[in-house]
Amino acid sequence: MPDPQTIRRLAELIVRFGANVQPGQILAISTEPGKEELTRAVADVAYQQHARFVDLAVFDVQLKRSRVLHAAEDTLDFVPPWYGERMEALGEHRCARISFSGPAAPHALDGLDPSRVGRDILPATREGMALLNARSTNWSVCPGPTRAWAELVHPGLGGEEALELLWRQIAHICRLDEPDPVAAWTSRLDALETTAATLNERRFAAIRFEGPGTDISIGLLPSSRWQGARLSTVDGIVHAPNIPTEEVFTTPDPARVDGVVRATKPLFVADALVKGLQIRFENGRAVQIDADQGADTVRALAGRDQGADRLGEVALVDREGRVGPLDTVFFDTLLDENAASHIALGQGFEFVVDGHDHDAINRSQIHIDFMIGSDDVTVTGMTGTGEAVPVLSGGVWQV
Repeated sequence: MPDPQTIRRLAELIVRFGANVQPGQILAISTEPGKEELTRAVADVAYQQHARFVDLAVFDVQLKRSRVLHAAEDTLDFVPPWYGERMEALGEHRCARISFSGPAAPHALDGLDPSRVGRDILPATREGMALLNARSTNWSVCPGPTRAWAELVHPGLGGEEALELLWRQIAHICRLDEPDPVAAWTSRLDALETTAATLNERRFAAIRFEGPGTDISIGLLPSSRWQGARLSTVDGIVHAPNIPTEEVFTTPDPARVDGVVRATKPLFVADALVKGLQIRFENGRAVQIDADQGADTVRALAGRDQGADRLGEVALVDREGRVGPLDTVFFDTLLDENAASHIALGQGFEFVVDGHDHDAINRSQIHIDFMIGSDDVTVTGMTGTGEAVPVLSGGVWQV
């Protein structure tokens, strides 16, 4: 079993620093079966933090399996309206939100028709992305280890041994092994903001990634700003949406993406495993999607709406974080995206562009991050005059 003190320290970090739950706030927790201990620890810390109420939502991927197996084809896109209404209510009441990443049942959708799997985007909702852009809630997501996830990451170990190792890795990644994890994260976020400021001074018109299987140019909007993952709500509550976070990111121009890109890590999309993903873009659109496994799931998601096959995010990650050096594939976007630079199909972020560019950002019901960076992938910034400026090489900042 994981050390109760480690669970408690993670709960304290995510409540008091990550989501920064305020006295009198309602806290909404999104969780899954198998994550009960961490869920209860978070609720305990939240009430000690004088939260008004802790609201719980549990998503069970096994029910999603039943839906994909048996539901009528024309119902797979259906989302009950109260799911979106709940998200809107969380914003109206200025709630805090915490959720846990990591596949609770990573093999639940094995063997199912991937095109049907890609039709059901739950637990994600369109209103959830709108809530993020409205900045009306302070929120954070952190890893929620389960035995099934641990066995996926460490297949050579027994269940209990694998779970203990995964917890040790997450404790390190989340800086729980520091005397003061909050001070450690504050220092790291300060460094990321300094890097973002340096990138913003260069005012790049585009970013180019080059490496094995990858040669892609991603245009930026005139007001695209690089930012570290320290955000503030419209009411001024500063929070860290991702624990861990090692990235600087921005919203690109969805109409100016050209070239081919190969994912450098596998990923879970709609609770389905995707390996060897490769996408070709022309004039901003994904015109060809291939993969060693799970291509049909990605194709189904990319066809969901008019913006699903365009980019909404580009993020850069250096080698100074704690995820990459472990050289472990976690099969979890939160962790793996903080080991390598990445891009995302779907919805863009309004808060990193000026108001006059809001209409230009990509709009979609989905936001799917996938990792494209490694030590073998170089990142170059292209200026408006065509000058090529090295940005990342071998995972080391060049700016």
